[in-house]
Formats: sequence, structure tokens, C-alpha cells
Amino acid sequence: MVTGSRLSEVTVMAKELSQVELKRLARLGAQARLEQIDAERRAILRTFPGLSLAIAREGQAGPVAGKAGAAPKKKARKRRKMTAAEKKAVSERMKKFWAARKQQA
Repeated sequence: MVTGSRLSEVTVMAKELSQVELKRLARLGAQARLEQIDAERRAILRTFPGLSLAIAREGQAGPVAGKAGAAPKKKARKRRKMTAAEKKAVSERMKKFWAARKQQA
């Protein structure tokens, strides 16, 4: 974190840098942060070895492992098939419904 008089030095330096140089430095900073995150991930997986197996299993059947906000796929709800009698009852109800609508129009 930059504070005090150091902040003014950073501000002046940022104004003097070209856009290309600024982007290059930002990329270097991002790359360094990714390396830190990877090191942290490796340390976590060393501490919890079973976790890597869970991640691998999750990646096979569902969303990409490690993707933020990825929810596991939900099983599709099984629909009950209608019997012939139920279909006939629905058909009669709908015929009655549409006949009433036709009369109102």
C-alpha cells in the first residue's frame, strides 16, 4: 500500500509512463499475483490431498473445475407420463375452455 509522500511520487511516475509501459507493468504485476495464487493453491492441496481428487471428480461430470460461480448440474426432474384417461380428460377440458372463449369473442 502506498501512503504519504510516496503517493505523490507514484502519481508523478504514472503520469510520465506511456500507455504501453503502463500496460506492460500491469501485466507483470498480474503475472506475479497469479504465481502467488498458484503457490497458495499448491500449498492448500498439499495440506488437504483429498481435495484434489474432489476437484478432479467435479470436473469430469459437471462444470469446469476452478471456475468461479460454477454450480453443479442439477438432475433433470423425471416427469410422470399421463394415462390415456388423463389425456382424454385434459382434451375435454380444453375443448370446453376454447369453446367458451370462442363464444365470448
